[in-house]
Amino acid sequence: MKRMANKIWREWICPLALVFIIVAPLKSAVADWNWVPTGSMKPSILEGELVLVNKLAYDLKVPFTTLHLSTWGNPLRGDVVVFYSPKDGTRLVKRVIGLPGDTVELRNEVLYLNGIPQQYSLRDSAPFLRDVFEDKNPVVAIEHLEACDHYVMSLPSRQALRSFRPLVVPPDHYFMMGDSRDTSADSRFIGPVSREEIVGRVPRVILSFDPSRHFLPRLQRFLQPMKVDGA
Repeated sequence: MKRMANKIWREWICPLALVFIIVAPLKSAVADWNWVPTGSMKPSILEGELVLVNKLAYDLKVPFTTLHLSTWGNPLRGDVVVFYSPKDGTRLVKRVIGLPGDTVELRNEVLYLNGIPQQYSLRDSAPFLRDVFEDKNPVVAIEHLEACDHYVMSLPSRQALRSFRPLVVPPDHYFMMGDSRDTSADSRFIGPVSREEIVGRVPRVILSFDPSRHFLPRLQRFLQPMKVDGA
């Protein structure tokens, strides 16, 4: 019995413990992934998608904490990031809209940054309809957010916060919004997010599974980048 226990320890437990000791800090400080259970980032990210989180995009943190060892950059406008909600600590995925010191305003779904309305290009929503189950007639557009073109979606049949008065983003904070503007509990409701609560940047979708179709894979969504090409 003792010999068997030693064998299990030597051949199974020790190697697994070694893998955990190596991988866990890397996952915590270098690269991670995040399952997205809601549609607040549609059509850029759909329910049932696994996204990559680059934790070295802006800084190096102490593993398993939000303490910064070194910082070499800050989130840019248009970046999709993972952060901890200032309201309840939930890990969320949203897009950076306002930078520290910016004045952010929404007027009838049109985003204003520092008094300047952002430009929009309407797109045929048909390619997205199969994965938009909340409403039959979503409005899909490309928001030209300075240098970052990205999809946004509105759901006209829903009651939503489509306007808010100008808000100045505090120092060292960021204003976050979901791309599905009428279904996202973002900085309009939870407030601006402090820099230290930002975990990392999301460059792309890794895997995608459709929860409405028994989690069948959406193969066309695998490795989908966050940016819009050819917009």
